Amino acid sequence: MPQQALVDFFKPSKWALDREETTFANYGWSNKDMDPVPPRLRTWTTWNYISYWVSDATNLAVWELASSMLAVGLSWRQALPCIAAAYAIISVVMVLTGTIGARLHVAFPVLNRSSFGFWFSYFTVFSRVLLSMFWFGIQTYNGSQCVYQMLKAIWPSIANMPNRLPVSANITSSGLMCYFLYWLIQLPFLFVTPHKIRWLFFAKGVLTPIAWLAMIIWAFVKVPASEGLFSQHATIEGSYFSWTWLSAMNSALGIYASLSVNIPDFTRYAKNEQAQYVQPFIIPVVFTLCSFVGIAVTSAGIQLYGEVLWDPLLLIDRWDNRAAAFFASFVFALTTIGTNISANSLGAGNDMTALCPKYINIRRGQILCAIIGGWALCPWEILANATGFLSFMDGYTIFLGPFAGIMVTDFYLVHKSHVDVPAMYDPLGRYRYTGGFNWRAVLAMMVTVGPTLPGLINSINPSIKIGYATHLFDIAWMYGFVVASLVYYVASYLFPAHDTYVDGLISADDVLPVDKHYEKDRNSPTETVQSGAEGEDKKSAIGETTGVIYA
Repeated sequence: MPQQALVDFFKPSKWALDREETTFANYGWSNKDMDPVPPRLRTWTTWNYISYWVSDATNLAVWELASSMLAVGLSWRQALPCIAAAYAIISVVMVLTGTIGARLHVAFPVLNRSSFGFWFSYFTVFSRVLLSMFWFGIQTYNGSQCVYQMLKAIWPSIANMPNRLPVSANITSSGLMCYFLYWLIQLPFLFVTPHKIRWLFFAKGVLTPIAWLAMIIWAFVKVPASEGLFSQHATIEGSYFSWTWLSAMNSALGIYASLSVNIPDFTRYAKNEQAQYVQPFIIPVVFTLCSFVGIAVTSAGIQLYGEVLWDPLLLIDRWDNRAAAFFASFVFALTTIGTNISANSLGAGNDMTALCPKYINIRRGQILCAIIGGWALCPWEILANATGFLSFMDGYTIFLGPFAGIMVTDFYLVHKSHVDVPAMYDPLGRYRYTGGFNWRAVLAMMVTVGPTLPGLINSINPSIKIGYATHLFDIAWMYGFVVASLVYYVASYLFPAHDTYVDGLISADDVLPVDKHYEKDRNSPTETVQSGAEGEDKKSAIGETTGVIYA
């Protein structure tokens, strides 16, 4: 009997989600988590987006990126303009893609079908899944360092814990233990739904700036600016400096290039599209200020300890004040949990839902992200040194720049905001293009990604010489966004996909009478699917929906 139960446990039918009434999912390509957000769940206000970005700016990746610019030879005077320019650029893209989500109330994996084609959109979604899992591992490793410092502040003897792992592993036995502990600590937070997670951002937005302010005060008290920050100069010059500056800006773009593509996963919960218009104003300001803190504290560390401690946890490790070390590490751990959930696991959950809607909802997708991204991708190898961290940032921007460019160009310039939301759920609908592929998007991707691949190969294996082609890789995101946008627009202008054009926006709200029909029995589209018989053998709402729209 137990053996039969074990066999049944691994049967695909055991893991299939219960059938439910959903708005557009009669073809089996969706579930409730992919539904357009109903009005009652559109709860995010302008203040929620402000607290989101304030809390997200105070995370370890932002600090590490700014500090690693000092490690590669830039001065603070050169690093800050680089950072400010990068975040100003990405904030504009963020509000452009975010407005699409706020207007249509659908997630990135769904709305992307209108520009890439129903089937080709799965390439972008799968790419996003991989990137989210990588970032989940990166942030989990950062959080494990926070746990180590917290434990060391309580029990200093952990620093003498014997290491059973080789040096080549790039992680110690105590580090691996702390990684496992942090992974377990953040696991319960993965079950918080997107329309409720805004309260975590509020808590982060209050606590983390206090800790960062305390650290910069400590830095200027220990090392006056005239002796530390203001005395620090660049160690590189000439054309090498120019390309290093551009590469650093590309890395800064890379931190949130991923979120600039899937920000509709969050803006779809906006009360109205104006609520998220604050992003181009808040993002450059708070991220530049937080980067300045990282640079200032790192500069003080250079004077105090004689080396560039670009990871703040390495700096905290040198502190004698155990209470201060515990509090700073705790705040970093809190902000890392929030960032990991909002920017990584939820994104991966949304994307996995689109890839396999019959078996995966957002919650299951987040658990898979935690398992695969948390353990299979070995994030400690990526973070072994500053150069490796910057190379990682640069590497995946070769895809994200074109993704964002095609999305923005298609929605605003090609279709002029006139899209058909119900058709995005239909594999045989107007966004099928040619066999499910929009060849214009394929062409734009080939033109942009192809020339930057040699640079990516060189960054992975520097022994492979590619000459000046590496410089194109240094500006991969900017090149990808601009060129992909131009190629896609020209191709769409010369060879328009007439079947995809509509006279006006056809949104989910246009089927409000159908929505009212089942709203009283409908759970949140972002809550875990509940088992039960009420969804069994019920007629899908899409038939009625399409009847309303296309009659």
